[in-house]
Amino acid sequence: MGYREIYQERNEHAAERFALVTERIRQAAECPEAAAPFADYFQKTAAFILLAVKVLHMEQDGLLEQRPLEECRELNRQLYADILPEAQASGGNLQASGSGSECSGAGYESSYADPAYAVRMLGDDFGGPLCFLYAECRALAAYAFEGRVSDMTILMELYVEIYTCFCDRDGTDAQEIRKILYWHFHDYSEIMAAQSVREQIDPQLDFFTGIVRSADLDSLSYLYRYGEYISENEIRTAEFLRTLSEEQIQAMADTFTEGYRIGFEVTGKDISKKKTVSVHYAIGFERVVRRAFENFEKMGLSPVVYRDAVSSMGSRGHGKRGCYSVSANRQFDFDHRNDNAYYLDKAFVERRLEVLRDAYETHKELAAVFGGPAVQEIFGEAPFAPAGKTEAAHYDEKQQQLIVYYANQAGQITNRYIKGEERSFTIIAYPVAAIGPDYEQIFAETVRLNTLDYVHYRDMQQRLIDVLDQAQQVHVTGAGANETDLYVSVWQLEQPQKQTAFENCVADVNIPVGEVFTSPVLKGTHGLLHVTGVYLNGLFYKDLKLSFEDGMVTDYSCANFADEAENRRYIHENVLMQHDTLPMGEFAIGTNTTAYRMARDYQIADKLPILIAEKTGPHFAVGDTCYSHAEDTPVFNPDGKEIMPRDNERTLARREDASKAYFNCHTDITIPYDELDAITAVLPDGRKLDVIRGGRFAVPGTQELNIPLEQP
Repeated sequence: MGYREIYQERNEHAAERFALVTERIRQAAECPEAAAPFADYFQKTAAFILLAVKVLHMEQDGLLEQRPLEECRELNRQLYADILPEAQASGGNLQASGSGSECSGAGYESSYADPAYAVRMLGDDFGGPLCFLYAECRALAAYAFEGRVSDMTILMELYVEIYTCFCDRDGTDAQEIRKILYWHFHDYSEIMAAQSVREQIDPQLDFFTGIVRSADLDSLSYLYRYGEYISENEIRTAEFLRTLSEEQIQAMADTFTEGYRIGFEVTGKDISKKKTVSVHYAIGFERVVRRAFENFEKMGLSPVVYRDAVSSMGSRGHGKRGCYSVSANRQFDFDHRNDNAYYLDKAFVERRLEVLRDAYETHKELAAVFGGPAVQEIFGEAPFAPAGKTEAAHYDEKQQQLIVYYANQAGQITNRYIKGEERSFTIIAYPVAAIGPDYEQIFAETVRLNTLDYVHYRDMQQRLIDVLDQAQQVHVTGAGANETDLYVSVWQLEQPQKQTAFENCVADVNIPVGEVFTSPVLKGTHGLLHVTGVYLNGLFYKDLKLSFEDGMVTDYSCANFADEAENRRYIHENVLMQHDTLPMGEFAIGTNTTAYRMARDYQIADKLPILIAEKTGPHFAVGDTCYSHAEDTPVFNPDGKEIMPRDNERTLARREDASKAYFNCHTDITIPYDELDAITAVLPDGRKLDVIRGGRFAVPGTQELNIPLEQP
C-alpha cells in the first residue's frame, strides 16, 4: 500500500463536498459578493486556491510527472510569486485557469500574505485574521501535489465559511471571524495531529520516497514534482551533482549512512531492532539520497520522508526539516511563525496532547521500530535579519506558557513510544549555490571536511580532555570587541582512571569531526557570553549577550532592533523558545580549525550552519543537554572511560516530574577563534592550565590545530 491508497477512502468521501466548495470559490474569484475593501482580498486569494485546484486535477490525471520543464517552471512561479520578495517576483500576474480573475504577482510587500499590507488594506480588526487565513490556504498547493482531496476540502470549507460572513449584508465582526478560525482548528486537530505523527514513522506514505526512487534525475523537471518552491539553489545543486562520478556520489552517501550506523554502535544500541529511518534532505540532492536509501535498506531500514511544515499546526517557520527547499521568502516564514496564536489556548493544547497520545497508541508498532532521523542540512544563504512587524501574530503571556507546557508534555509522550535510549541520529551539511561564485570549490572543501581523519582528531582531542578532566571550572574570555567572561563548572570525577567529564566527539552522528563537550554543572556556572554576530536557526543576531548565574540565563540582549523591547522579544521567542530562562546544557570546544580556515578563506563564516560553526570555536548551548531522555544509558569515549555528566541539576528532576527536567530545545552559540582570548582549566587547588591562550591551542600535542589559524 502506498500514499494514494491510504488517502483514497478519505478522498472519495470528500469528493462531493470538494466539488461544491470549489464552485463557491470560483464564484468568489469571478465576482466576489463581499463589499470593498474585502472584495479584492477574496478575488485574489480565491484565484490562488483555484490554481491549487488546477494542480490537483493535473495530479489526478497523471499530468504532473509528464510536464515539459518550462511548463513546470511557470507553474512554480505562479504558485509562489506573491510571497516572493519584490525584487524576485517578476513575470506578470497569476492566472487561475477558468477563473476569470487575476492574483497580483507583484511580490510579498503587496500581498495579503504580508500582515503589514493586509492590515493596511483591510484594517486592524480584519487584516490579521484574513492574512492568517491566506497563509494557511497556501498549504493547498502542497496538498494538491500529494492528491489530498480531503485535506484540501477541509481548508477550502473554512475559507468559504469566512467568505460567506463578508457576503452578509448586515456585515460581520472580527470576533465572529476569530471564533470560526478557533473552532476550525479545534475541531480538526485530531485529523491533523494524527496525520503528522503517521507521516514521520510510516514508510507506506511514500510520496517523497517514490520521487527519489523513480525520478529521471537527468531531467530537471523532477524537481517540480514536490510542489515546493524551486530556486536557482535547487537547480544548480542538481546540475552540479550530475557532474560528479558515481564513486563520488556513493562516497557522500556512505559518509551519511555510516554516521547513522556508527551512532548506534558507539552508544551500545541495537540497530537490528529498528525497521525505519526518517531521512531529511534538501531538494536537489536526490542522487545522494537515492544511494543513501539503498544503504539504509541494506541495514534493514526503510526510509521515511515527510514534508516540511506548510501549516501553522506544524510550527511553520521554525527551521527546515523533512523534505524541503530553500524558503521562498524568509520574512514570510518569520511573519507567520506564531500564527497558531489565533487558536492556541489551554483546551486546544490538552486536546492536541490527547490526540498525540491516541495517534502514537494507534501506530505504536511503527513507533517502536523507528530508529531516529538522518538529517542532511544545507547552508549558504545570506544571513537573514528579519523586520519586526507589530501586525504579525504574537503570543500573549498565557500562550507563551502553553507553548512551553505543550513542548514538555509532547516530548514525554513521544519518548514513551520512541524511546530515547533506543534511538540514534546523524546530521551532515552541504552548501547551496547561494553561497557565491566559489560554490563548487566550497562544496568540494565541505566534502573534505566531512571525511577528515577522525582518528587523528580523536587523539588530539583526548589530550584536551586529559587537561579539562582535572578542572573544577573552565574560564572562557573573549578578545577585542568580544566581552565574554564566563566560568563553567565541571563534573568532579570520583574515579578518574575509569571516568571522564568530556565526550570525545568524532565524526559519527555529528559530522564533521571536531569537538569535545560536557554537560556543565549548573551551580557555580556564571558570567557573560557575548558574540558580536551569530546566525542561529536561520536568524541573525547582532551583539548577542546572555548572562548566567548558577547555570541559568538571568539576562539577555542584542542589537538587531532600535527598540530594546523588540530585541528582548526576539531572543525570548527564538533563543529561549518562550521560556523565561534556560540552563546552559552544553559547553564544548570546537577543534576543526580546517573548517574555520575554509570559512575565513571564502568569507562565509556568517553562512555556516551551526553543525559546522560549532566546530570552529568554543560553543555553549542553552536548553537541554546532549543526553536528553537518555541519561541512564552509559556512554563511553574511545579510550573506554565512561562519560559521567549526562545529567545536570535540572534533568535529575525527571525522576519525580519530567515536565521540570526538559525544555525541548537546544541552541548552540559559538565564539569564533578570532573573538577568543583564552580557555583556562582552573583546578581545585587554584592552579591554572591553559587549553587555549591568545586564540591558539596551548596543550602539548595539539599545536597542529593552530596551523590553519596561522597560515596567511
